[in-house]
Amino acid sequence: MARSGVRLAIDRSVPGLIVKIGDYPLHHGGVGAIRSLGRLGVPMYAVTEDRCTPAATSRYLSGRFVWPTTGREEPGRLVEGLLRIGRRIGRPTVLVPTDEEAAVLIAEHAGALAGSFLLPRVAADLPRRLASKQGLHELCVEHGVPSPAAAFPGSYADIEAYAGQARFPVVAKNREAFLRRRSPAVSGTTRIAGPAQLLDLARDWGPQPGVILQEYLPQEDAEDWIVHGCFDAQSAPLALFTGVKVRSWPPYAGMTACAYVAGNPELARMTARFIQQIGFTGTADLDWRFDRRDGQYKLLDFNPRMGAQFRLFENTAGVDVIRAQHLDLTGRTVPAGEQLAGHRFVVENIDLPALLAYRRSASRAGPRRATPYRRPPPDGGPSSGAPRTAGTELAWFAGDDPLPFFTMLARSVGPGVRHLVQLRREGRRAGATQS
Repeated sequence: MARSGVRLAIDRSVPGLIVKIGDYPLHHGGVGAIRSLGRLGVPMYAVTEDRCTPAATSRYLSGRFVWPTTGREEPGRLVEGLLRIGRRIGRPTVLVPTDEEAAVLIAEHAGALAGSFLLPRVAADLPRRLASKQGLHELCVEHGVPSPAAAFPGSYADIEAYAGQARFPVVAKNREAFLRRRSPAVSGTTRIAGPAQLLDLARDWGPQPGVILQEYLPQEDAEDWIVHGCFDAQSAPLALFTGVKVRSWPPYAGMTACAYVAGNPELARMTARFIQQIGFTGTADLDWRFDRRDGQYKLLDFNPRMGAQFRLFENTAGVDVIRAQHLDLTGRTVPAGEQLAGHRFVVENIDLPALLAYRRSASRAGPRRATPYRRPPPDGGPSSGAPRTAGTELAWFAGDDPLPFFTMLARSVGPGVRHLVQLRREGRRAGATQS
């Protein structure tokens, strides 16, 4: 049953399959999708790294396919693997990709996969362009969508020239999906304090750096927004939601750790218009940043698949983006409704360190200067029209499905310690470079 108590006319004869490429067993988005459809009686299957991932332990999982992948495999091999899984399931199945690599693979090989699976019919090259930082920037320029200023160096000499005239800090990101797993230049979104640090990092990027160097939007002058949606074959929104990202991990640059629902009709219209212009279909997760300096929403990322925090959002008809996708692909009507407001989403294993990091950052920065922009209240504001629904959605713990939470705890200790040590080393290195 949906959070709102509404029963959806979902087709329980059509299973769902969580598809992931790469080694990231602690992914709460996949667990959320299994629960979202599984609670409605849809048989759910998942590709897992091993038998003891959080997703593999969910009570709502009908079957797991242990298939460790790296993201460095040839696409043909990955397609063959999916087709083998399809034959084992034995009936048409809705594909639910949880990463850009999977979304790109499915779009580019839709013809081969369509016999065994149900999937949105999107232009084959579009998800790769959207997942590419350069491709997304070019689409934004083409369609007049604001985005941060960006450079795409083709050599170390280009980086030297950029370092001599850029305004720091800047942000470095891996340019292309797939390359981040095959030969990543940076481990994730990386804030670079000055020219010396940039040149030092760039020495390891090879003769053709696979990075984008992007304008840094200062936190004191910005608001982070997220938009999740599901779009039909005509690129019209079946479900569209907006919210505010409160914290991320790593701080200011990583995965959402805490967010809340907030109605933003202007941002919803901007997103729907861009989706219509580019002809995208399926589920999408977009990161926008409101720049108070010029009053513009700037598109940072477009993930052509569900976002890990999608369970933050549900409408009054009980629809989230995964349910909307399943309903649409099985020929069912997706009931309309207003987004439920006043709701919060917390990722337990990363929000505590994120909260501590944000508090340290705030204490160093001192009081934030006043700005004319005012964040909307958690209930979406008086004009949202949505009923209030208090509460917090936890990414991992659920009373009706507790094992994924405890599995996550058991697997988090080692990686968590290693990640904190790495962040501390990077902080020392950045401090030494600035001095």
